[in-house]
Amino acid sequence: MKIDWPQLRAAAVDVAGRAYAPYSRLRVGAAGLTGDGRVVTGCNVENASFGLTLCAECGLVSALHATPPAGSAGSAAHESSAPAAPGLEPPRLVAVAVVAGDGAPLLPCGRCRQLLLEAGGPELLVDTAEGPLPLTDLLPAAFGGADLSARREG
Repeated sequence: MKIDWPQLRAAAVDVAGRAYAPYSRLRVGAAGLTGDGRVVTGCNVENASFGLTLCAECGLVSALHATPPAGSAGSAAHESSAPAAPGLEPPRLVAVAVVAGDGAPLLPCGRCRQLLLEAGGPELLVDTAEGPLPLTDLLPAAFGGADLSARREG
């Protein structure tokens, strides 16, 4: 799949303009490309308690699951759709750009790298100032769902 990085960055800049950042005044936008070609976005939403602030990547992953896949019933009207049936794969991200309001790339924080791991896997491409890198380079030796399965008691 060809990734149009300038378009992805532009979508991230656009959504950064809608961020709610009255405390840090750092507007952040994230745009992700799904395996079926959709672009989903999210922006940071701050809170006076700071610990409850939502990073742009949190909004992105929420939108990933909330937006119906392309071509599905309800996708054109943005209606809610039923969750994926058991056994069906959730939507997957293949590329993500995270930017400040000025368009400069930002790397996801550790929490968001973990969130992106489950939304796209270790091969997810993350835009950086030096160019796209696979998430595995930014989150080596990550803990994921397979680790949970292998280490469950019982």
